[in-house]
Amino acid sequence: MSDPIRHECGLAAVRLKKPLAYYQDTHGSALYGFNMLSALMSKQRNRGQDGIGIGCCKLDMPPGAPYLFRERFATSVEQMGEVFEGIRKDYKRIARRIDAQRKEERHETGKEMPLFEEDPEAIKREFELAGEINIGHLRYGTSGGLGKACLHPYLRRSTWPTRSLMVMGNFNLTNSGELNRVMMQRGQHPVFGTDTQSVLEEIGFQLDEAHTRLYHELRDTGTPGSEIPGLISSRLDVADVIRKSADIWDGGYAIVGVIGSGDLFVMRDPNGIRPCWYFENDEVLAFASERVALMSVFEIAEDQVREVPPGHVAVMKSDGSFSVQRFTEERPPAPCSFECIYFSRGNDSSIYRQRKNLGEQLVPQLIEAIDNDFEHTVLSFVPNTAETAYYGFLDGLRKSRRNVVKEALVEMIRRGEFDEDQLDALVLRNWPRSEKIALKDIKMRTFIAQENGRDQLVSSVYDITYGVVTDRDNLVVIDDSIVRGTTLRTSLLRILARTNPKRIIVISTAPQIRYPDCYGIDMSELGKFIAFQAAVQLHKERGVRSIMRETYEACLAELAKPKSEMQNAVKAIYAPFTDTEISDKIAQLVAPQRTSWRGEIKVIYQTIPGLHQALGQDYGDWYFSGDYPTPGGFSVVNRAFVNFFEKKDGRAYDTLL
Repeated sequence: MSDPIRHECGLAAVRLKKPLAYYQDTHGSALYGFNMLSALMSKQRNRGQDGIGIGCCKLDMPPGAPYLFRERFATSVEQMGEVFEGIRKDYKRIARRIDAQRKEERHETGKEMPLFEEDPEAIKREFELAGEINIGHLRYGTSGGLGKACLHPYLRRSTWPTRSLMVMGNFNLTNSGELNRVMMQRGQHPVFGTDTQSVLEEIGFQLDEAHTRLYHELRDTGTPGSEIPGLISSRLDVADVIRKSADIWDGGYAIVGVIGSGDLFVMRDPNGIRPCWYFENDEVLAFASERVALMSVFEIAEDQVREVPPGHVAVMKSDGSFSVQRFTEERPPAPCSFECIYFSRGNDSSIYRQRKNLGEQLVPQLIEAIDNDFEHTVLSFVPNTAETAYYGFLDGLRKSRRNVVKEALVEMIRRGEFDEDQLDALVLRNWPRSEKIALKDIKMRTFIAQENGRDQLVSSVYDITYGVVTDRDNLVVIDDSIVRGTTLRTSLLRILARTNPKRIIVISTAPQIRYPDCYGIDMSELGKFIAFQAAVQLHKERGVRSIMRETYEACLAELAKPKSEMQNAVKAIYAPFTDTEISDKIAQLVAPQRTSWRGEIKVIYQTIPGLHQALGQDYGDWYFSGDYPTPGGFSVVNRAFVNFFEKKDGRAYDTLL
């Protein structure tokens, strides 16, 4: 992606079904759960940039022994290997210390003791991350700060295991402020600024309520105190806790939680916006944000991985019983399109096929743009995420060209004439030319740079292949999406212009991004979208300046309504213009500066019907169409325009009072 949007968070969870000794015997390590977790996180290193978090819960620990642990590292995913290596070094240090103690004890008593790494009970007791439940998080924050304190998992401790709670997620709630107000009305003192804290405290409150009710029932019937914790744990209805907690949540989410008594739950939003998959066999239950991570780590087939259904919570109790239950009413599915376009790894069969489809859908627009002149057209892509769509694009072009040739041959046969010159022009002189023009010169992810340094960074990341394009050629470059256009304008197009083509055509496999996302992607500031800038500029050029004030007042009127009645007032900004008009203005806005090249720039976007043809009708398109799947989305888009009009920076989510 030439102009990247921020990534999604990544989740991983591993719940062992057998004692650690089993994994020592069958897999050669009592750390099997931790090892699988680290592998799942490594396979999802494409997700999250702000930090890494790991949690562990140990079952059946004796009174006085800790049972919930977490480690958080404010580091980039590029350093994930160092993080896990550091954890393993800690484990080795513990092993050396215990082995030295046992050697000394053996010398004094003559009693033989096993090596630490051959003693699963000691490993569980001494090493914090050796437990039956392991969870991991790769974070990109859409709310809250960037420090270690904001990293997942969040932890809520109690002297009661059934009231202790650890939570992490890939999500954004549009109405955290509403949750905070509900808590304050109860008399609680919520901490503002992050929806994760709101989620933790809401689930924690409902957990407290359920715990207290069960405790009083057991105590009042004369149950001995020593038996009460186990009975509360077995009777705790986790799905009901989730049902009550999520009653007013609005957003996209996949959330993993661990209760100190050993209950694991994984929930997914009612519209299925955020992804979550799981795998279960007789040894393990595992969850991940991406299907292929589970397939690769556990070496399983695609049909062995299941999707957590939207609006459902998967619960494994401490006794090992497993269920998947609905916690809210059924809603229309709206999975995030950007998971297919960009976020998820492209080696998933569905993702790969969808990305190829996105490329193929663009073929008719390209043929029209170059007036069928393939003899003077060079096709390429922006590395590396647009590569799969590029293959689909080439497939589509080949099909189109074959049909043209076939029709010409049929016509020749019908006329009884064989026109060799015409056939030569069709087959040899007018066939798509494919070249690798743009390339990554440095292995560096551009989205980790701060805003004020991105241009210089991108310039150093990209380079070109010289001597392939001539001044008579169209240079066609496929990108997977164009969000702000900043990289195109300041870096990439300027670099591509060095090839000195007649014209540069940039093709986006995603439609024009016109509206904010509010369900986990960091693109909520309306004024930064190049499509919005183009529409505003068109209004100015046509002398229609009142539209901004009118839309501002319309947005304020919408924000005064209940969320369930709100509509997207920002659509008025785009209504007077065709998609082509906005694309043409975008081409003008992103034209490279500080270059002697004077060729033409053209920008072609995927259509929304083309998107659904490629991905499926159920996929969400709110960032393109403005049709949000939840009421909170309409609140966010109207608030985003108000912020733009009032020149306020920052995200438009309802996070405070």
